[in-house]
Amino acid sequence: MNRWRETLLRWLPVLAWMGLIYFWSSRPDLPHLDEYWLEMLLRKIAHAMEYAVLGCLLARALGARGWRSTAVAVALGALYAASDEWHQTFVAGRKGNLWDVMLDSAAALAGVWLYVRRRARPQEPDLD
Repeated sequence: MNRWRETLLRWLPVLAWMGLIYFWSSRPDLPHLDEYWLEMLLRKIAHAMEYAVLGCLLARALGARGWRSTAVAVALGALYAASDEWHQTFVAGRKGNLWDVMLDSAAALAGVWLYVRRRARPQEPDLD
C-alpha cells in the first residue's frame, strides 16, 4: 500500500470523529432532562467517552509506541478539547467550560493509555 493512502486511512477516522464532536458542539438545541444532576452526569459521561475514543484514534494514527508519539496524541486530544470549548462560546445557548477541557483532556489521556496498553500486550495464541 502506498504511503499516502496508508496515512489517509490512519487519519480519516480521527478527522471523522473530530467532525462528529464538532457537529454535536454546534447544536444549540440539545435535549434536556428534568433532573439537572442526571443530565449533567450523562453529559459528562458522553464527554468522557467521546474524548476517550478520540484519544484511541489519535494514538492509532500516530502509531503511539514511544513516549513522544504518546505525548503528541495526548496533547492533540487536549488541544482539540480546548478548541471545542472555545467553539462552544460562539454557539447560542452554549458556553465554554474549563472543567470540560480538563475532563476531556483526561479522557483523551485515558484513551491513549488504553490504546498503548492494548498494543503492548502480547498476542494470545489462536487455539483453533
